[in-house]
Amino acid sequence: MILAGDIGGTKTSLALFDWKTERVEPVREQTFASADYKSLEEIVEEFLLPPAPPEHDSDDAGETAPEPEKPPRIDAACFGIAGPVIENASKTTNLPWVVDGAALSKQFAIPHVRLLNDLEATGYGLLVLKPDETEVLNAGTPPRTKGAMALIAAGTGLGEAILFWDGSRYHPTPSEGGHCSFAPTSDLEMELLRYLRAQHTHVSFERVLSGMGLQALYEFLRDTRKNEPTWLAEKIKVGDPPAIIAEAGLKKQAEIAVQALDMMATIYGAEAGNLALKALALDGVYLGGGIAPKLLAKLKEGLFMKAFIDKGRYKKLLAAVPVRVIMNPKAALLGAASVAAQLRKGAP
Repeated sequence: MILAGDIGGTKTSLALFDWKTERVEPVREQTFASADYKSLEEIVEEFLLPPAPPEHDSDDAGETAPEPEKPPRIDAACFGIAGPVIENASKTTNLPWVVDGAALSKQFAIPHVRLLNDLEATGYGLLVLKPDETEVLNAGTPPRTKGAMALIAAGTGLGEAILFWDGSRYHPTPSEGGHCSFAPTSDLEMELLRYLRAQHTHVSFERVLSGMGLQALYEFLRDTRKNEPTWLAEKIKVGDPPAIIAEAGLKKQAEIAVQALDMMATIYGAEAGNLALKALALDGVYLGGGIAPKLLAKLKEGLFMKAFIDKGRYKKLLAAVPVRVIMNPKAALLGAASVAAQLRKGAP
């Protein structure tokens, strides 16, 4: 049995797989609210606890209570972590955790434990996705000779990764590109940068391209354009701001929410285009994370691709790059499982 995990700032998903060579469905899977736990070890311990045996009826004379189940034997484990992984350890970006592969291996008697950056895990997951688990934003015309693909994923934070072709397969490699400096591409975005610089010493792309980023875009428009309807302000006060803003924008219930989504789609497209150029990702750019599938209708309106290809002399090159949205929310979990399956077989 192998153990796989997708460790995010908002939620942590763990699953057991009997994965040997090909992708299989999990034997058991569970999702936890990350902030409710002090460490990943706490979550793993709870997850691996065997289910309690059914209560024994003392009136059943002669019957003995069933033996409690033993925890499953784990041959290998892999976890995708939202943060940089250095020497198989990570201090998570949006959680106060330190995750150490060697410590996990020792505590749970797992022979092989590997940590991956969450986008690196998603990259491995991309390689086992089925064709119907992505949505096309741009069909493109990729070259016949393979070279590189790229991943960008907005969710609780912003992740980026590159997959390079070695002649026989793609290798995902992590990055922390989401924390690079935000680069405005219009007068409105320059205003946004000035607004955010009053609040933060460093304005990264993650500040504007994530769940908190959508809220920041909305607040910028609210404070500079003064066009927030009272009903929406009241709703935001008592609910989940990014989700409420997204819903109001997609349903066109409030102009300020529509404008916030337009800004996000434009910034998302611009940074995806930046990543495509940096990696020369002519084989395709994939959008992962939780935001893109929810905003698929907005991304398909055209602002995303317009910003993606708006790179001057490289417009024609970028127009040929395939762009797809990953619709399977378990891509990172599947990627971690595929790596754990390789570890189980003794592959590096």
